Amino acid sequence: MLRYDVPASLVVFLVALPLSLGIAVASNAPVLAGLIAAIVGGILAGALGGSPLQVSGPAAGLTVIVAGLVGQFGWAVTCAITVCAGVLQVLFGLSRVARAALAISPVVVYAMLAGIGVTIALQQLHVLLGGESKSSAMTSITELPAQLVNAGGAGLALGLAVIAVLVVWPRVPSPVGKVPGPLVAIVGVTLASVALPLDVPRIAIDGSLLDALQLPELPDGNWGAFAVGVLTVALIASVESLLSAVSVDRLHGGTRTNFDRELLGQGSANIVSGAIGGLPITGVIVRSSTNVAAGARTRASAILHGVWVLVFALPFAGLVQQIPSAALAGLLIVIGLRLVKWPHIKTAHRTGDLAVYLVTILGVVFVNLLAGVLIGLGLAVSLVLWRVVRTQIRVDHTGDDHWRVVVTGSLTFLSLPQLTRKLTAIPASATVTLELLVDYLDHPCQESIAHWQRQHQAGGGTVHIHELGPVGMDSALNGPPERALDSPSGHLVGVNGDGANWPGAQRRTVNGHRSDGTPESILDGLAQSTSGGPRQ
Repeated sequence: MLRYDVPASLVVFLVALPLSLGIAVASNAPVLAGLIAAIVGGILAGALGGSPLQVSGPAAGLTVIVAGLVGQFGWAVTCAITVCAGVLQVLFGLSRVARAALAISPVVVYAMLAGIGVTIALQQLHVLLGGESKSSAMTSITELPAQLVNAGGAGLALGLAVIAVLVVWPRVPSPVGKVPGPLVAIVGVTLASVALPLDVPRIAIDGSLLDALQLPELPDGNWGAFAVGVLTVALIASVESLLSAVSVDRLHGGTRTNFDRELLGQGSANIVSGAIGGLPITGVIVRSSTNVAAGARTRASAILHGVWVLVFALPFAGLVQQIPSAALAGLLIVIGLRLVKWPHIKTAHRTGDLAVYLVTILGVVFVNLLAGVLIGLGLAVSLVLWRVVRTQIRVDHTGDDHWRVVVTGSLTFLSLPQLTRKLTAIPASATVTLELLVDYLDHPCQESIAHWQRQHQAGGGTVHIHELGPVGMDSALNGPPERALDSPSGHLVGVNGDGANWPGAQRRTVNGHRSDGTPESILDGLAQSTSGGPRQ
């Protein structure tokens, strides 16, 4: 299999190298911390993880979190947070709760990544224009006009050149087009800036890869914020890794992911990465999809990609400081904007989740990542509950003094305002057919319907209640209400007066006899299909 895995690992290495540097810059971490994370993620997570073709390393999804932690605690304490988050991930894996993370609404995860992408793009736009990365999205927006006035120079031209290459490169035909676009853009712009030569700000590093190794330190105080940071990094890294693994499984027909083992591998990699001064690690879909597309067959490809990063970083890390800052800013802007995926927006709109998507993005961008995710999850859960317990009530005037009321869905006390308003609006002397096609009916609603029925009949009206759904009026009296999925043999209740045939009304039957002369098409059809003939 090495004849497939070695070429694939080289392709992934060429993709991972510039991305790891850019993510470190966006995280306000030491630049070489990105390479350390790429090495550890490739070798350790690749060897121990449960997704053979997934490639791990520093990811854009954690840049906003890490940048905030670095600003609050400093780099050494952030490394300790990474170690503790890795321990928590290992505990998740040992507890076999990995699949529970997949219960998080995908629209919230996609919106979270989109919000992170918008934040990265806003911050790096200032670097592209010759300024400094801002601490918040609001500051980035409010100070952007002044930055635009002072924009210009060689740095801006280099950054725009990187963006242009990345936009055009997917359309370049093979074999040239198979070379990773980020590598072409960064190397090409860097060589041009050195050859001309151009006086532009460049990436700053302190020493070699060995000099970049950093032991973690515990904070002097503020342990509550430290614990929140650990939990946030662990949860976001776990969810992103597991969702990436699910996506990778869809790209190939080989061994499926062992999700618990994947968390063990990710946690182990984060423990080691944090212990030696690397960024937090997750499974990265960009590198993983590249790995599969390049023909990888086993986990050896992911491991070898980490080895190639190590082989490059030990002797050549000093070359990194030749890269113009604006060039990496252009790369990060494209990475950030690509996290906002139009297919996800269309899907959210089609499924009625666009509000969740937009609210989550706004929360992530303008409050913070954790608050945005919690707000999005809260709204998603509320939307699900509303859809589950939603009741649809339709009132039709069918002619003369006859009215038809059809109730579908779940009939709970939350529906009482709508139900009572529509029932009491019917004229007192009318003949009413109330059709209950509900799968849940609680006692308050049963009591309200019974009370309205007595009042309406006392006023000279007539009420026919047709229980057409899985549950009926009696079920709310006989015990705690439960959602029913099957339809028991039905009946007519509360009939006062003649049982008129209403359009569309399907009457239930009692003991197999038709109560009003209407066909028993459903029951007869079931009996004939299972017994081979009509019911006797």
